Amino acid sequence: MKIIVPMAGRGSRLRPHSLTVPKPLIPVAGQPIVHRLVKDIAKVLNQPITEVAFVLGDPAWFGDTVVASLKDLATSLGAKASIYRQDQPLGTGHAIMCAKESLSGPAVIAYADTLIRANFDLDAEADAAIWVKQVDQPEAYGVVKLNDKAEIVELVEKPEQFVSDLAVIGIYYFKEVAQLKDQLQKVLDNNIIHGGEYQINDGIKGMMADGKVFKTGKVNEWMDCGNKTITLETNQRMLGFLKADNEEQLIADSVKKENATIIQPCYIGENVVLKNTTIGPFVSVGNDCVIEDSTVKNSLIQNNTKIKNANLDEAMIGNHVSFDGKFTKISIGDYSVLE
Repeated sequence: MKIIVPMAGRGSRLRPHSLTVPKPLIPVAGQPIVHRLVKDIAKVLNQPITEVAFVLGDPAWFGDTVVASLKDLATSLGAKASIYRQDQPLGTGHAIMCAKESLSGPAVIAYADTLIRANFDLDAEADAAIWVKQVDQPEAYGVVKLNDKAEIVELVEKPEQFVSDLAVIGIYYFKEVAQLKDQLQKVLDNNIIHGGEYQINDGIKGMMADGKVFKTGKVNEWMDCGNKTITLETNQRMLGFLKADNEEQLIADSVKKENATIIQPCYIGENVVLKNTTIGPFVSVGNDCVIEDSTVKNSLIQNNTKIKNANLDEAMIGNHVSFDGKFTKISIGDYSVLE
């Protein structure tokens, strides 16, 4: 099984945090978004992963450090890492075709701006599956239309009239992904464009027209990381899941506490120093941070940051930040100083 991850976008809605770090590499509950996504997909599939192919943007933005991180991720799954580049933002279908050398055999395609919790078996008789989540306002999403055999027969974007309440979350399984490649090649050759871009949906519709059977894979939880507020909510939910699962060590052994309290659930990274401070609940703190004389809850703090005299709630703070003050709802990018 292969996993194909298009992740060439800059993540502009998450600025300033995505100004120096590509959005899929921003940590949530102690791990980069894309790392959690790929590991969770591998867990759901419950079969060996042979290759993880990443489609990146400009090398000046997705540079050597990003590539090394992604190769480590693939290696941790016992898989080969393949790196491709999308040099122009021409849509989801175009991004997938940038990895066309890897488009053979069974594969999952997953866009790296979402996190999931799921537990289901893929339908062995289906040619493909589209992972969906039941939602309260389907008119705000792309949804699937099913027939009486529970097969997907149509994809409808933001329906004005009710079609279904099963929203497409951007994760797809193909028993033979070369079939999608063939259809997307037709999309490119015939210049089939929607919204100014080449879309994966047009390739999927071509497969359906050829009689390929699509089923749904329903996830239990679907968490977005689109902007600061939603990312903090996702961090909170993920910490709750991780604490309940009890599969990951959330508080590093190297954490140093001096008159400090940690209210779970929290993630506290390596070599963090906490002095006269209360942390939690729902706080993630990256490696090598120092937090003094502060109260922090419902917040996400990245690496190598120093915080003093703070009362933080719903705060998102980047790497190498120095913060001293009494602000509360803040969003500070990397290498900022507030004193």
